[in-house]
Amino acid sequence: MSVEETIQGTETAQLPQQRGESLLETAVRYAEERHWDVFPGAWLDAVDGVQRCSCRQPGCEAPGAHPTRPDWATQATGSATVARRMWQKQPNAAILLPTGRTFDALSVPETAGFLALARMERMELTLGPVTLTPDRRMHFFVLPGASVKVPDLMRKLGWAPSSLDLVALGEGAYVAAPPTRFGSRGAVQWACRPTPANRWLPDAEELISPLAYACGRDR
Repeated sequence: MSVEETIQGTETAQLPQQRGESLLETAVRYAEERHWDVFPGAWLDAVDGVQRCSCRQPGCEAPGAHPTRPDWATQATGSATVARRMWQKQPNAAILLPTGRTFDALSVPETAGFLALARMERMELTLGPVTLTPDRRMHFFVLPGASVKVPDLMRKLGWAPSSLDLVALGEGAYVAAPPTRFGSRGAVQWACRPTPANRWLPDAEELISPLAYACGRDR
């Protein structure tokens, strides 16, 4: 698949939601079909015609797309039955996925992410799912353990970890899943959708070179 097709696929990835699939149904499907742990986050309420985060905090950085409690990690479940029960309590809750369990995520700026996708295509690398967020970040799903490996992998490539905007999200972190909305900024989308072909995730070591190169170009 070309990068152009990948970018166009971000719209296609939203089709299930357009056909009427609810957040509840999507969360259940992630648990059931991908075996990802899920947990409900904040949600958006209409206040005087404006979508505001349920946390009611002025200046919320991720309105409608963050955990609602400090012990959110204990709330995450891979059970479709439990997920259904949680979203029945708050059908508009964000769908959040904890990292460090079935996957880690390599987070890069959007511009670097698309540059890396083009390079990965030329290298014929096999990708896992990749999300594109309204705050202009891309998250590449990789095998767990990336957060431990990435600093050394970057040093081997000649980069100081602090010199690039490349962050490995592992245990204790999370990503927002499509079609979670970030307030008025829009919804999280799939840059590379979950498919049967990418059920088996790449190791961070396979993707770190094109990602580091792209982040270096994007500085």
